[in-house]
Amino acid sequence: MTHTLHRSGSVETLSIDYPVLVIAAQGINSKNSAPKFRKALEIILKHNPVNFGDMKTGNYFRKGLKPVLSNTRENSIVHGVFTNRKDLEECLDELRNADLGLSVVVSGLFSEVWDSLKKIGLNPHSLNISLGVWGKKELLPEQTILDITTMCGHHCVSPLLVKKMLSDIKRDKISVEGAARELAKPCVCGVFNTLRAERLLEEMMART
Repeated sequence: MTHTLHRSGSVETLSIDYPVLVIAAQGINSKNSAPKFRKALEIILKHNPVNFGDMKTGNYFRKGLKPVLSNTRENSIVHGVFTNRKDLEECLDELRNADLGLSVVVSGLFSEVWDSLKKIGLNPHSLNISLGVWGKKELLPEQTILDITTMCGHHCVSPLLVKKMLSDIKRDKISVEGAARELAKPCVCGVFNTLRAERLLEEMMART
């Protein structure tokens, strides 16, 4: 199970959205793992992530580079999000070669991720597939809002914040890029894709 599994949207926008997380099994291989998490983050940073973070420290847009990189712990979970398969594949290949002994989870369009794994010769340990949303879906925000808020798997990005950012863009109080960065800040883990958010905001603005 992973909190990056339930991102919603069109195939087109999801094709630029590949979150990666690195995690230890607490009490099994977590002892003395803090330097390994830092190494994993260093590898992620070499391959052009649009966002990254450690759920114990925060994300890049909230904390900045140095605090995230310098404060890994034995119970860290480090993250990065990529916008193309080339960067994803090169990152995964380097993580494999580093042999840190940590688990690596990749999310994205199944066919795209599967092709990338085959291309670099990786066989996944297991697969998780989202079966969608059940229950009183009429209580959820509209789908265009959900496509943005579901990029934070813990749902820390409020639908009201998305609406505020749209309002501020319309009134020229903030740029689309600036709005995407503001939306990324509440997502502690750092898996909120700012490039995809920009495109989704632009699409929403075009409809108004």
